[in-house]
Amino acid sequence: MSDERSALREYLAYHQSAYFAVSYGLTDEQARSTPSVSALSIGGLIKHATGMQRSWMARVASAPDAPPRDNRSFDEIAKARADEHVMLPGETLDGLLRAFANQNAEALQLVEAVNLDAPVPVPHHIPWFPQDIEAWSARWVILHVINELARHAGHADIIRESIDGATMYELIAGRENWQPTAWLTPWQPR
Repeated sequence: MSDERSALREYLAYHQSAYFAVSYGLTDEQARSTPSVSALSIGGLIKHATGMQRSWMARVASAPDAPPRDNRSFDEIAKARADEHVMLPGETLDGLLRAFANQNAEALQLVEAVNLDAPVPVPHHIPWFPQDIEAWSARWVILHVINELARHAGHADIIRESIDGATMYELIAGRENWQPTAWLTPWQPR
């Protein structure tokens, strides 16, 4: 990484890639399952990561203006947000991963082109956003997206380990066809 922009892009891409590793080899039923005390599933986390990136990066793409306002009622928006954390019965892991990959590509292209100092207006009509700040920088929003991806990838790690005992490095090794070593055996479906 030679500069700030390439660092942001590489960290974003790295945390995006975690979701492909953590879901490697899962069936739709496993991706939908909630094997821990949490109500979260790997499929639901992938779906949330997709929507989270879409929402935040739309704000970056529109800066310094706000993106078009969602005219649905607050209840409709809240229901959609709740569904964003759940892999619904008609959804497939493959479909969720394709949508995530498409959103990842858009986010990475935006990081390449955006003015990192561009002001991104705070949506004051949403109650959980601060009322005393007018705008974040595009840089702050990108860092926030990286933080959210990393945080939820950690949730997904725990859920995956609860499903079948697989951990991130062995999943990465299996997905990327690494050769076994004395310290790491690539994960393979049983």
